[in-house]
Amino acid sequence: MNHPQSRIYGKLIGASLGPGDPELITRRAWIALQSGARWLYPVKKAEESSCALSIVERGGIAVPADAVELVFPMTRDAEILARAWARAAEQTVALLAEGRDLVFLVEGDASTFATFGHLARVVRERAPEVRVETIPGVSSFAAAAASAEVILAEEDETFAIIPAAYGVEVINHLLDEFDTLALLKVKPLMREVIELLEKRDLLGSSVFVERVGSPEERIVRDVASLKDEKVNYLSLLLVQNPKRVRGELRRGCRARKALADAAQSSEALA
Repeated sequence: MNHPQSRIYGKLIGASLGPGDPELITRRAWIALQSGARWLYPVKKAEESSCALSIVERGGIAVPADAVELVFPMTRDAEILARAWARAAEQTVALLAEGRDLVFLVEGDASTFATFGHLARVVRERAPEVRVETIPGVSSFAAAAASAEVILAEEDETFAIIPAAYGVEVINHLLDEFDTLALLKVKPLMREVIELLEKRDLLGSSVFVERVGSPEERIVRDVASLKDEKVNYLSLLLVQNPKRVRGELRRGCRARKALADAAQSSEALA
């Protein structure tokens, strides 16, 4: 009795490219790009330029003629988004069904506020047997901290990453909970955030970074000067609160070791 053969899909690879500087592309991602896998890259509108694709182009790798764009519109309309995701997933599964690996170009890191994770989930819902590989990369906030010479966390300091869209009330609360905040995509709330930092006397320990790693990278330490400026969508603020009052640390490992040492001393005296 003949049984139908199971379909053999190609592997879906999320290749993190870093935030803009092609020299930050990891060796592993570089190999994936030149492995013969077919490229997929995200755009906001059909036939629009792709930030991820431009990183690779600046790195000197020619874009293959059969590279495929996937459209992910910038909107909060749930119906439009659902249709776009379904279309992108169906297109991806159809290409994987040809048996060839696909490498999806990811700006920044594929596991941090990236499109790839959601695409991979939707693809697996349609074809559970698809193998997925995620190649990690340099995140925008890590690159921004390096460019601006900001230490995100030392020793026992705390660090949080949030989209600024959560609002100034949330940011105000987190400033008391963390030593450093990375506020991503600050463009819509730039004035409000600056006013909060001014009120809390934290402008001097804040730095603004725009389009990090790209030829248009800009670092602004006089953050107050940006209050009335329309900044780029790809921008972030690194805010440090040196006045934060910290609670007592519970060093569990050290406490257990002290108890073990005490027990050994008691046994030796017995």
